[in-house]
Amino acid sequence: MGILNVTADSFSDGGEFLNVEAAVSHGLELAAAGADLVDVGGESTRPGAQRVPAEVEAARVLPVIERLSASGVSVSVDTMRAEVAAAAVAAGAVLVNDVSGGLADPQMLDAVAAVEVPYLAMHWRGPSDHMQDLAHYDDVVADVTAELADRVDAAVAAGVRRDRLVIDPGLGFAKTADHNWALLTHLDELGRLGLPLLIGASRKRFLGELLADADGPRPPKQRDDATVAITTLLAAAGVWGVRTHQVRAQRDAIAVAGRLASLSSSAGLAGR
Repeated sequence: MGILNVTADSFSDGGEFLNVEAAVSHGLELAAAGADLVDVGGESTRPGAQRVPAEVEAARVLPVIERLSASGVSVSVDTMRAEVAAAAVAAGAVLVNDVSGGLADPQMLDAVAAVEVPYLAMHWRGPSDHMQDLAHYDDVVADVTAELADRVDAAVAAGVRRDRLVIDPGLGFAKTADHNWALLTHLDELGRLGLPLLIGASRKRFLGELLADADGPRPPKQRDDATVAITTLLAAAGVWGVRTHQVRAQRDAIAVAGRLASLSSSAGLAGR
């Protein structure tokens, strides 16, 4: 899933693709580099971000989704609003990526059930402007798994087919660096929910903190190599997908992990 932020204030590339032409051009580049989905979002969800009006969000994403879809690109919409999700699907989006898992808009789950597209539900505890105040867990892996299970149940109850659901533990959303690492090392617990799992680690703060030097955390665009390392490990673990700013390097990492897995499998069969 290639990230296309049509925003003014995203943490890594805010403002770079706010213009429709620039956004469409970048979306085509992401697809050409191997993105299976180009994820178009018009509202930043970085820590501390303020929400934008629904009409602003829609005006940012709908023209981009229409043009990319018309060009044959598979597009998802990154939104927490039911009205934007429905309009985006009408414009050609094939998946709704909701970082709030249906908690930000009580109409979202009904809207997704009505449009009959896959739904990506992320673990979320509150809006970006104070989400880090909510980063308190008894056991982050058990708590995130249980809270995601509740969102899955709510989606199914609203009429979203279970075979159209994908889950995301929400690295960095109401989570410290230690919480992120704990979730990454216990993906098997999340896997017990029996649903495809997407991970969004690309350029995130916990990687910058890991790579910090005397000048402070590594800047976002200098975290791509660490992101590739994460993707390699996730691919080897059989994760369904990753959400990333830089596509080609991630595809290369996935290809390497896939080749090694196939060779290991063949060697194991030959030894029996």
